[in-house]
Amino acid sequence: MKTINQLSIFIENTKGRLAEVCKLLGDNNINIKALTIAETPEFGILRVVLDKSEDAKKVLKEHGFIAKSAPVVAVEVSDAPGGLAKALTVLADNNINLEYMYGFVEKTSEKALMVFKFDNVEKAIDVLQKNNISIVEEKVALGK
Repeated sequence: MKTINQLSIFIENTKGRLAEVCKLLGDNNINIKALTIAETPEFGILRVVLDKSEDAKKVLKEHGFIAKSAPVVAVEVSDAPGGLAKALTVLADNNINLEYMYGFVEKTSEKALMVFKFDNVEKAIDVLQKNNISIVEEKVALGK
């Protein structure tokens, strides 16, 4: 399957807690490739794509963080007005539910990379491929 592993890390919404997670990853030579954070007054969910996600999960758990893995899909979209809309329209027209998305930090070409989380990953990949929307392999997206 053409997915990338994403970690969702649950952190308290307190001063310095995000820095602590990022420092822990950096101290263990784990590189953040993409990230997004959703927050409430009490806690946040940091979603990250990392070059060493399994190592990160282990290190985070050893330091008391809750980290869960989930498959996501990295999609190339035209880095021009309407590029993202084209991919989103294909998904909507094929009744694919998009749970959330965020941009990717590293560009592998002249296209922008977007990370998508779907309720039905296999169907989403099939629809994207049938509509000639390029899905980026993990080794390419993470520069492996």
